[in-house]
Amino acid sequence: MAEIINMPRLSDTMEEGTVAKWLKKVGDKVEEGDILAEIETDKATMEFESFHEGTLLHIGIAEGDGAPVDSLLAIIGAEGEDISGLINGGASVASPENEAPKTAEAEKQTTPETKVSDKEGSAIPKGVEVIKMPRLSDTMEEGTVATWLKKVGDDVEEGDILAEIETDKATMEFESFYSGNLLYIGIKEGESAPVDDVLAIIGPKGTDVDAVLNNKSTPAPEKSDKEIAIQEVAETKEIEPTNTAVAHDGQRLFVSPLAKKMAEDKGINLANVKGSGDHGRIVKRDIENFKPSEVAAPVAATTDTSAAQVQSSAPVSLPVGEEGSEEMKNSQMRKVIAKRLSESKFTAPHYYLTIEVDMANAAQSRAHINNLPDTKVSFNDLVVKACAMALLKHPQVNTSWNGDTTRYNKHIHVGVAVAVEDGLVVPVLKFADQLSLTQIGGAVKDLAGRARIKKLTPAEMEGSTFTVSNLGMFGILEFTSIINQPNSAILSVGAIVEKPVVKNGEIAVGSTMKLTLACDHRTVDGATGAQFLQTLRAYMENPVTMLA
Repeated sequence: MAEIINMPRLSDTMEEGTVAKWLKKVGDKVEEGDILAEIETDKATMEFESFHEGTLLHIGIAEGDGAPVDSLLAIIGAEGEDISGLINGGASVASPENEAPKTAEAEKQTTPETKVSDKEGSAIPKGVEVIKMPRLSDTMEEGTVATWLKKVGDDVEEGDILAEIETDKATMEFESFYSGNLLYIGIKEGESAPVDDVLAIIGPKGTDVDAVLNNKSTPAPEKSDKEIAIQEVAETKEIEPTNTAVAHDGQRLFVSPLAKKMAEDKGINLANVKGSGDHGRIVKRDIENFKPSEVAAPVAATTDTSAAQVQSSAPVSLPVGEEGSEEMKNSQMRKVIAKRLSESKFTAPHYYLTIEVDMANAAQSRAHINNLPDTKVSFNDLVVKACAMALLKHPQVNTSWNGDTTRYNKHIHVGVAVAVEDGLVVPVLKFADQLSLTQIGGAVKDLAGRARIKKLTPAEMEGSTFTVSNLGMFGILEFTSIINQPNSAILSVGAIVEKPVVKNGEIAVGSTMKLTLACDHRTVDGATGAQFLQTLRAYMENPVTMLA
């Protein structure tokens, strides 16, 4: 009897899925455990395996199409079995003796080679794949192409990295699920586009790309006459697309990306370079042939003339320079950081509490632990462990504000802020209260290392209930942080310093560290925050209590 396969729910937040690729086609034999398709969820693209055996009789969702969870994905059954009742919403399969001849429509639905495009009545040629901007995180609304690792005309194998795509959380490698020739790039390096915009097209060489694009529901943006002219010149001379830079007089300079990079490397002000390309465009040879003396000579001449006119005046040494500025496009990560932190700062009423912790015992405990073979923990690991233990005793701090309700999290997931080249990411230690110090140390080192080389997955940056931000290693004594919502609090960790302290009525040299807790006053009252810090200090000043 035929089995109906519905669109599975592959994550807790998934409401609909997109079939990225079918690994079986209608008419193929399917064994239990075979991979049927690759399905793109709201968090990742995942392989979906079959729990049934038989013949793939029907595909309900074409490649590239999306559908809600529980929609008809496929039907598996016996070869030749009548499934018209299932396709039309029937509750059961017709018996063999009542089987009717297949209609033309049914034949069309079960033909292996049929592939329908987004536009009704038109078809994408066989073997051509339209790649869309993927949703690489649950909060991603648009992506920026940081780098293309393939160019138009390159051959692409399944599994090759096509591009590095910058999301709101990280820059991630995006691999191809298809083999063929890269026919078209829809989003250039540095440009941003919403999720599901056409990213690229892969298929056989010689495919009419315009016909494929015209079949898509999203038409290519029209270009101005000037842009078309510049593009034609670029294509004819095989030069790069034009970038623009800002000159000192406010006028736009046309400059190729390569020339711009060469100028930055050599410290050349583009405002002083005369472009020899079309429309005054600055190209590679202009930077190679640029001579600073050509600019310096007139300045020197002017200076000499001025000096002659004021010979009788006392010599005055005035700074000589040139004002300038350059506008850099904000990265997707930077824009999202600005948006999220602004929302947090302006919606959550922040207040701050600071304590000073005696770190003498912590230093001794850390030294003893690190003397053990193959063991290495940092002061930050001690802070993370102490926070997790303190959250167990003060659940009010481990909450989230939801308007009409407050969510009390029964689990403790500690986010650790990590500075990366383009901004800040927060990998999350899941169930941190259940981890030992050495486990915390190993996990933080692994997550921070992969964060800096942009290898974190979206799942590793989601779900925090509390956050720790440490700038002590940069010598910062004390600072305040903006709450990482939906958390109710974030701890700012300063540097450990030696200073005079009073012990047993006498002045002695001590090691102290300042901790500042930022709290959301909607969920955490001042007394609650203060009690949390008292517990945190007790753990930090007596680390052995965290091991009990």
